[in-house]
Amino acid sequence: MSSTPIKILLVEDDELFRLGLHVRLQQEPGLEIIAETEDGETAIELVKQNPLDIVLLDVGLPGIGGIETCRQIKQQNPLLPILVFTSHSQKPLISRLIEAGAQGYCLKGIAAEKLVLALRSVAAGASWWDETATKEIRSSFVSKASPPHIDNISKPVNPLTGREQEILSLLATGKTNQEIAVALYIAPGTVRVHIHAILQKLEVSDRTQAVMTALQKGLIKSD
Repeated sequence: MSSTPIKILLVEDDELFRLGLHVRLQQEPGLEIIAETEDGETAIELVKQNPLDIVLLDVGLPGIGGIETCRQIKQQNPLLPILVFTSHSQKPLISRLIEAGAQGYCLKGIAAEKLVLALRSVAAGASWWDETATKEIRSSFVSKASPPHIDNISKPVNPLTGREQEILSLLATGKTNQEIAVALYIAPGTVRVHIHAILQKLEVSDRTQAVMTALQKGLIKSD
């Protein structure tokens, strides 16, 4: 039985680069480019019209730009993974991408095989950040995990089950769904169901935000 292909929306304003990407990605078994566009406004409309598994999004778009496009797609479709393409990895950009809900980014000079791996990983629910970004994410954990304000006297109960806390703690160490499944002796599908429940309970759109929120609220411990 053949597995269904990963359906991709490609958003890139450089026509030659987009064409090259299209040709290369269509050669890969299990990847299918459903739609493509050169601007964010059209991308937002295409997300509404097409069943997609992932958006490959250039950060330097004309019009509203890549980060705002990412934010708006995430608002209308919180569980749709977005992998961002960027020409340079800068810390302020990384912070803004995380806030906008991106699951990761690739630099434009990346080898095709690595891009395919990144696409498959992000579509499967993992995140894809390089070393610079990982340090940035960790430092934002530290700065945000400052003592909470005592704005409500009654301490809220932890909404997560014990199993969800376990999964979230493993997510915080950067483990993929498959690795979590192996560690906890459960099926990858079960992990996905738990993660979906965690995102809903914490009212966030992706796993990076879930980990940050859980650390801020003291729902899991920062190692």
